[in-house]
Amino acid sequence: MSSTGEKPGVGVYVCIKCGQSLFLNDHSDTLPPCPKCHGTEFRP
Repeated sequence: MSSTGEKPGVGVYVCIKCGQSLFLNDHSDTLPPCPKCHGTEFRP
């Protein structure tokens, strides 16, 4: 599991709270809060 503010790497991350998917395309990208529900925990 990854949380907002972490740099988990390239990939798709799914919000634990609502299921919204986020795609990070660079190893330096920081995981933002979920744009849909503002959740802060994601699974790969």
